[in-house]
Amino acid sequence: MDAAFRRYRIMSFVTGTTLLTLFVTLALHQWDLSLWTSIKPLVVVDGVAHGTILYPVYLIMSFYVVLKARLPFWYLIVMLLAGFVPGVAFLVEWWLARRLYPQGLPWRTTPATR
Repeated sequence: MDAAFRRYRIMSFVTGTTLLTLFVTLALHQWDLSLWTSIKPLVVVDGVAHGTILYPVYLIMSFYVVLKARLPFWYLIVMLLAGFVPGVAFLVEWWLARRLYPQGLPWRTTPATR
């Protein structure tokens, strides 16, 4: 379960970051049209990476975490929708970490000193 959540967490951060950068660059384009020539390559690369590679991998990792943790189906729906709204993937990952690991993440706890 820990390995599945780690993979989900990595994909959540990567997918969320690409979605945020895509949102910011498209908002900049709407704000100042002269910026389009300089940010168009970033928008194209970011959009293709998010839409065709990263989000499908995020979907698979979300499904895998829901299966491993035996979570209800609505968790999967919330996790999948988080990849569409900028910034929500970070919130859902934080919320899920608190739900699955109430004592804290096992790889973040320090070993007891003697």
